[in-house]
Amino acid sequence: MRFRSLLASSVVIPALFLALVPVVASAAPPRIASALDKGPVGWQVYRDLGRMAEMRPGAITRQFSSFDRTGGNNDGFEGTYSCLRTTATGCVIAERTGPGQIDSMWFTRDFGSMVNNGRIKIELDGTVVLDQLLQDVVDGKLGAPFVWPLVGNGADTSGGSVIKVPMPYRESMRVTLQANPRFYHVSYRSFSDAEGVQTFDPSDKALDVIAKFRAYGLHDPKTLAAERLPVMKGSIAPGTSRNVAAASGSGWINQLRVNIPQIVASPRVGDDGRAFAVGGSSTFQVAINPDNQGVRITRRYDPQVGNQRARLVVNGTPVGFWESGPRIPTGQWRDQSILVPASLSAGKSSLTVLNEYLSSDLDVNEFKYDIHSNVFGDWQRTDVVDVGPNHPGDEQAHGYVIKGLNWQGYRVFRYPVDAAEVTRSDALLTGVRVVISFDGKTTVDAPLGEFFGSGLGEYDARSLMSSMDPAPGGWYTAWWPMPYARNATVVLVNESGVALGDVTVETDTAADPSVAPALQSGKIGYFRATKQSGQTVNGKDFTFLETTGRGVFYGVTHSMRGGIPNGNMRAYLEGDERVYVDGAATPVMYGTGTEDFYESGWYFRDGTPYTMPMAGNPAWELNGDGCVNDCTGAYRLMLGDAVAFSANLRFDIQHGPVDDAPATYSSTSYWYGQATPALAESDTVDTTDDANRAAHNYQATGETRGTLQSVFEGKDDKVTVNRALTATTGPITFTAKLATGSVGARILRMNDQANPYQQATVFVDDIQAGTWTQPLGNTSQRWQEDAFDLPENLVSGKTTITIRLVPANPPAWSAARYRILTKIN
Repeated sequence: MRFRSLLASSVVIPALFLALVPVVASAAPPRIASALDKGPVGWQVYRDLGRMAEMRPGAITRQFSSFDRTGGNNDGFEGTYSCLRTTATGCVIAERTGPGQIDSMWFTRDFGSMVNNGRIKIELDGTVVLDQLLQDVVDGKLGAPFVWPLVGNGADTSGGSVIKVPMPYRESMRVTLQANPRFYHVSYRSFSDAEGVQTFDPSDKALDVIAKFRAYGLHDPKTLAAERLPVMKGSIAPGTSRNVAAASGSGWINQLRVNIPQIVASPRVGDDGRAFAVGGSSTFQVAINPDNQGVRITRRYDPQVGNQRARLVVNGTPVGFWESGPRIPTGQWRDQSILVPASLSAGKSSLTVLNEYLSSDLDVNEFKYDIHSNVFGDWQRTDVVDVGPNHPGDEQAHGYVIKGLNWQGYRVFRYPVDAAEVTRSDALLTGVRVVISFDGKTTVDAPLGEFFGSGLGEYDARSLMSSMDPAPGGWYTAWWPMPYARNATVVLVNESGVALGDVTVETDTAADPSVAPALQSGKIGYFRATKQSGQTVNGKDFTFLETTGRGVFYGVTHSMRGGIPNGNMRAYLEGDERVYVDGAATPVMYGTGTEDFYESGWYFRDGTPYTMPMAGNPAWELNGDGCVNDCTGAYRLMLGDAVAFSANLRFDIQHGPVDDAPATYSSTSYWYGQATPALAESDTVDTTDDANRAAHNYQATGETRGTLQSVFEGKDDKVTVNRALTATTGPITFTAKLATGSVGARILRMNDQANPYQQATVFVDDIQAGTWTQPLGNTSQRWQEDAFDLPENLVSGKTTITIRLVPANPPAWSAARYRILTKIN
């Protein structure tokens, strides 16, 4: 069948990205959840993206960060809250006992330079797995697996530095910086048991994962097998909708592509580049589709330098000339495309490109090369080479070499696009909605632009799970695996007020009979894309998602339209993300700034757009193109550090230092979920209520009672809580009720965190369950709710258990209350 062969060829990752090893991928549909309940562990996080729909009741995602413990904005400027403790090695920034996995690390200081942080030391299960200069790590100097884009430096990310190498551990982890790092996040998962967990092995180079990441936004990162539904072509009048795809049976939507030629790319683009002069050249490798019938290479250049002329040589054969024509004095971008004949490209997965200087008024400049392969008449973008000093990882990955360098720098120019066309395009991107229903339930309802990665306009937005190609005729593509048990429908709703004409929609599906029972049992969840929008409210966080049931939150596309006309127009970026899971009052994630959440820094280095597989800032608009004042478009994906919940989730972000910057926000959150919760509160033990203590056979030695008047961190940090609590140095025992059908349990402790590093060994019915350690401390906002998950094998099927806690002191073990949450199927 032609469609099957077309799809199979269209998702082949070219050899350039494979790093000389085969990609670990199956031709089968995505696999349904294994017996483990943690989600993918180790490199499987990236190798098996078909498992994204799995629920993760056996994992809690948490984050250490340098956030201001007073609730203010001193999130790292002085390093006041950056060290959990200081050792002879340096500043400990993350530390945990029990099994888990470090999933993501982000840092910034000194406008993105890590030089003054010195060395980073990572210890897992008592073994040092990394001890190197942090700057060398994020520069990719260590080699695989610590190479771009699994790592990125301040240039790659416009102000931050990231490490995306997943590092599982069975017993403990510690991350130490030689110097106080100022701003940082360390996101990790804690597991209820160590089943299926193998300690991170740095000798596994994960070349297949690197290849997948380097193809971000260009290829489906999941499976190869799919069938294409009938292609929809046509128009959609204002105020109407159109069914564009329908699938039946049990299976997955694997890919959704939309092409709307009438939408034009946003004209304002910031980009960095280089130029070579007399005798100079540039060379690099690009990835193409082997089934191509020709290739198109498009160069972005600055026409302020007149009469640029260079020869384009592909695999040693001249194919054309780059010619700019006379100088254009105003700051405008220009693109030129050259076709490479199939005689040079067919059957190949990569090409070597050489640009040779011939003549110019000054030099020949280059900023970006887009590579499109013609596959059965479909121009598919198969590579992007973004050159310049802000793209060291991209250049290295493509083997970019320039000779006769005459200039390098950054430009913010515009393409010559009619303003009315931009207005109409923006109206379509915000007013056309993607609506997808599975088994009769609508779970996706999102604006076209935000769903595919950019809500402010058509920008070059590329992530691991979606892409927006702004080239003429470019496609919008999403690769989220979307399960359905009986049927699925895709609808485009046009509420833009603009006629939508000449639309093409392609939907790829994969039959899979295992999906229906997995959805029925709650082992996997339905894909969801949830929009929120509105004016920010002074004193209140903006909420990306607030929901009940069970699920996994994987990321967000966020459109920010600032409301400050002068002064610090970007003050809204001072807001921190704050995430609450399963009813706990204390956030499991508390960030340090909005651009920090999007893994950049310093207001995206004062407005330098960037894209990486897991985060990016593709759009910045300033007093124009539909933006009043200052507007920012960003996205963030969370794969290993996806936030799992079993009862409820609230994912917030501030706007301004203390929710005080006016703005209009809109967002589309990507997540999987089921409406039925998998966690229920089954008991409460009050340590200072004598009747409650007696009912639970509560006993404690070395106990003192007191009262505390303070607040919780996060959204309720203005709500004072005044109640009694205990501090205990000896063993504590009590009985607790579990709900019928228990398959696990969680203890939620309300305590005073004035003293950090409280620790206790936990026993269930006299069997050791692990060590409960909480290194965090806060002397300003002292109330905390901290969680400890009990392994399934210790509580399964029981309705009553006896808990024994043996503190390791000092400090004393603080508790006002224990809430017992039962995990149920």
